[in-house]
Amino acid sequence: MKLSLAVLVALAVSQPGADSKVVAEAGCTALSLVATIAPGAIGEPVRSVSLQAAWVAATGTVPAHCRVDGVFAPVDTASTARPIHFRVILPASWNRRAAQLGGGGINGVIPNLTGGEFGSTGPSLLQRGFATYGSDSGHQLPAFGPRRGGPPSGPPDREWALNDEAIRNFGYAQMKKTHDAAMVLMTRMYGERPRFNYYIGTSQGGREGLTVAQRYPADYDGVAANVPIVNFSTLMLAPELIRIHEKPAANWVTPAKINAIRGEFMRQCDALDGLADGIINNYMACRAIFDVRRGAPNRPPWTAKRCPGNADPDPADTSGKACLTDGQISTLELVYSHYKFATPLANGVREFGMWTPNTDPSGSGLILPARFKGQEGAAPDAAMHSHLGVLGVTGFLMQDVNANPLDYVEGGPLNERRRALSEMLDSTSPDLGAFARRGGKLIVAIGTNDTLASPGAQLDYYQSVVDKMGRPQVDRFARFYVMPQTGHGLSGTNYSTSGDGKTLPVAPVPNAWDRLTLLFDWVERGVAPGMSITVSAGDKSLPLCSYPTYPKYVSGPETSASSYRCTTP
Repeated sequence: MKLSLAVLVALAVSQPGADSKVVAEAGCTALSLVATIAPGAIGEPVRSVSLQAAWVAATGTVPAHCRVDGVFAPVDTASTARPIHFRVILPASWNRRAAQLGGGGINGVIPNLTGGEFGSTGPSLLQRGFATYGSDSGHQLPAFGPRRGGPPSGPPDREWALNDEAIRNFGYAQMKKTHDAAMVLMTRMYGERPRFNYYIGTSQGGREGLTVAQRYPADYDGVAANVPIVNFSTLMLAPELIRIHEKPAANWVTPAKINAIRGEFMRQCDALDGLADGIINNYMACRAIFDVRRGAPNRPPWTAKRCPGNADPDPADTSGKACLTDGQISTLELVYSHYKFATPLANGVREFGMWTPNTDPSGSGLILPARFKGQEGAAPDAAMHSHLGVLGVTGFLMQDVNANPLDYVEGGPLNERRRALSEMLDSTSPDLGAFARRGGKLIVAIGTNDTLASPGAQLDYYQSVVDKMGRPQVDRFARFYVMPQTGHGLSGTNYSTSGDGKTLPVAPVPNAWDRLTLLFDWVERGVAPGMSITVSAGDKSLPLCSYPTYPKYVSGPETSASSYRCTTP
């Protein structure tokens, strides 16, 4: 007797226990699984949905699973419109849980849905039995050239950056579209939606995690967001704001000054946590010293480094004793202070927090060795300034992918476009009430040495949520952890010279922790993470404190977390 497709699917699904479901290859290859999804079933507009599935047998550490690849066709039919490619991984043995994984950089590829989560040393989500899903966010990698050591897979595609539907997809809509399709596919395969659904992301994916908590709070039970690029529209612009300020040659901060700058941060901030150990743990107090847009006016945090008579006797001096000219100091004041917008952006945000004092050894894009087209002293054939997010300036904002980003003028004719992009791209809403009321849990972690994302903007977002919702309510559903002196990958080292001038051995800053287990336990077992948890590196440990507290040294061994207390600055 020939069985119907529906019966084949039913036979492919079994329930051996209360906590798992098992599927076989027949369930993956059944045509009913990959029947088209009606556009009306997707919560953001799409023209059509196409699907194809393949069964992947277990290999090595990757369990058997059904891989469904799909494409959302854009509503816009213009030549600049782009589809969204997405993927859903349906494990053979499903634990009734699912996780949407965020992207990285400017996206352009579907995240790795079968390997380990970024920064995790434990079993992958697929190994744990999770269904996983994600998308390329609506454009493809060749738009951004080499990434993670690999060559571009085709000619550059920058034209999508001129299409507002593509920008909205990138900003928020792709998350909802992919989520809704994944829920349909899980229901078809397993006969039910997941009991618990998570969003897990880092960097761009961290911003996406905040976005879904803000825009689609009913869809997720827990969100883990590392180093989120919160004010995305301004983060893409901020490197250009620095280069614009450096148009006069007198304002150029050269790499020769890095040791002097980092040394001055250490001199004034290292001991603010009670211990001169080459680690700026009291990040809030240090930020307050160098942010000249806040606090008492006309404060001179760089006085000790000012060149006598504003004349640099040795511009090539790379030592910590090098001096800074007035123009260079003005640039540093821009980089380490709040930047005020011409008019408020999305959610009433009026400023961008820029960067916090840090010990990044290279400057990582904040300090550059070259002069660029449009800057005084640039060579006739000088390149235009470029960085990972520059297409967001030339394409999204200036709507000319060939424009010189240094021609941007804050408050000029692009101001309304700037506001509109902020509404599409920024994850700055402080009102997480709907997410909290339905029981959602949120864990965010940032590093103050991050020179890719903006720790200043991240800290300001933390504070905006506390201001909006109140500390007691925030503590019931969110942890806003800050890992001092770690970078975009939440790793780092102490500085080689302490604030009191002593040479120090360089060692990793403690940073090892299991954020996913913390999140899963909080969502599923009601076990809330501590306001302080212990992180480690070898035989050294520190407390990881929730904003705005920091690890203050009290007494005892400097290498033991028990010697510190999370303290409000």
